[in-house]
Amino acid sequence: MPHTAVLLAAASNEQGPGATLRIVLLASIVGAVLLAWFLLRGYGNNDDND
Repeated sequence: MPHTAVLLAAASNEQGPGATLRIVLLASIVGAVLLAWFLLRGYGNNDDND
């Protein structure tokens, strides 16, 4: 049983993919918002020069 305690202690120190997935998710949300703003900003101008 001493091996189980060592394995559990080693596993609890590992962070896993949680932080990386959070960063990727946040970056993709920010990127989607910026892309939507960039694409939709042209619909609001009232230029009558055509």
